[in-house]
Amino acid sequence: MEDYTYHFDPNGMKVLGAHMLEICPTIALGKPAIEVHQLSIGGKEDPARLVFKTAPGNAINVSVIDLGNRFRMIVNDVEVVECPDMPNLPVASVLWKPMPDLKIGAAAWILAGGAHDTGFSTSINAEYLEDFAGMMGVEFVRIDKTCNIQEFKKELRWNEIYYHISDGII
Repeated sequence: MEDYTYHFDPNGMKVLGAHMLEICPTIALGKPAIEVHQLSIGGKEDPARLVFKTAPGNAINVSVIDLGNRFRMIVNDVEVVECPDMPNLPVASVLWKPMPDLKIGAAAWILAGGAHDTGFSTSINAEYLEDFAGMMGVEFVRIDKTCNIQEFKKELRWNEIYYHISDGII
């Protein structure tokens, strides 16, 4: 998935995630369509695209980054909401509310080093990935409905110390 654009309505800020191809159709609300649309950049052939919307419900948005001495997995709990028709954006898309809200969620995401291209799932939750990260020795940070920026910054600082001290032990 890719953060395509942001909806800054004070009554309900949201993120529009979208991508042309690298999307698993299992997140589709209905049957995905494969359509060819003009690309108009890069001088390449017009590509086939998966086109669908994602069903409302709980989901996660995930980024894994390389910090040099370790990997960090950043997971943001999100609530998928109904995506409006967007005929000028014929791609796979999902509209979500990051937890606890866009302002705090985006701040925590940036502080943790979250990437623009992400993994997105409506099938598993953060607990699955936390278990996986633990098995792999990967740092895990979660942005959920209780996220507080001051506490999140402390967690990142404590994690830095932990991984510096335990380098080679884990």
